[in-house]
Amino acid sequence: MSVYTELTHENISHILEDYSLDALQSFEGIAAGIENSNFFIDTEQGRFVLTVFERMDEQELPYFMRLMCHLAAKGLSCPDVMQRRDGSLLFEVQDEGGAERKVKWGCIVSCLSGKTLDALNSVQLYASGQALAQLHLAGESFAEQRANPTGTIWLQEHVDKVLQGTAKAYGDVTANLLRDELESQRLQLWDDLPRGVIHGDLFVDNILFDGDKVSGIIDFYYAHTAPWVMDIAITLNAQAVILNHDDDSRIQAFLSGYESVRELQEDEFQALPTLLRLAALRFWVSRLYDALFPRGGAMTQTKDPEEYRLKLLFHRGE
Repeated sequence: MSVYTELTHENISHILEDYSLDALQSFEGIAAGIENSNFFIDTEQGRFVLTVFERMDEQELPYFMRLMCHLAAKGLSCPDVMQRRDGSLLFEVQDEGGAERKVKWGCIVSCLSGKTLDALNSVQLYASGQALAQLHLAGESFAEQRANPTGTIWLQEHVDKVLQGTAKAYGDVTANLLRDELESQRLQLWDDLPRGVIHGDLFVDNILFDGDKVSGIIDFYYAHTAPWVMDIAITLNAQAVILNHDDDSRIQAFLSGYESVRELQEDEFQALPTLLRLAALRFWVSRLYDALFPRGGAMTQTKDPEEYRLKLLFHRGE
């Protein structure tokens, strides 16, 4: 949620003309995150979040809009998408910041209460586990499917792109680790695990808290259809694993919260250690790519790849 597309008061006011949200009072860019351009916008009706999508096109986006509407209708505390006067959920914006004018798409969603935290304690991890299980159950009745956008083919292509730069920047041992883990993961199959909608990106900046209670889950733009335990692995790496002596108890706190809502099957428990490695590899590769091939923007955030190399080594027992 960085800002790559800069919008003015006039731009946003023009967008709001197609909504029944009243006139714009103020706005500010949101620097957290890395994928899209996001702004808090305030009108007489309250605060909303306006997002301009930087990488996704008009064909991809309706899935996420309908998913958020579905989850909100099921009672999950997540952003609800605001409809335009014609009933549509997306607006169009002309980005003239580059050499060529480019059409981008955006949406406006409700702004949830609470705040993000830099780190979660064991009570908050338990609550986060509960919230993720609630998301999985709420999405069980969502009929649409979306393939994993960062699956085996994506991993192979991006490892190929970053391998030379990784060896140069971090050394041959690190590049060899990339090759070895990719080869190990290519042999795995997870088709028989319980599956459905997963969030796919539940880092601490995508979950809101009011004290120790979860007040909302945001940023569903990595959501897709996959084994639910893959979502658990991603979230454990993002929230529970901080590479200190408390990691085992932090992982257990999250899993206990999850299982208080949805009990895990034995095959999910057996798959979890390998999926923790896969999740670490996926985010390490993504961060390496962003570090080696940075994008420009008015407010941008590039996350440290080293964190996920160390998490991969931790799960490999090295």
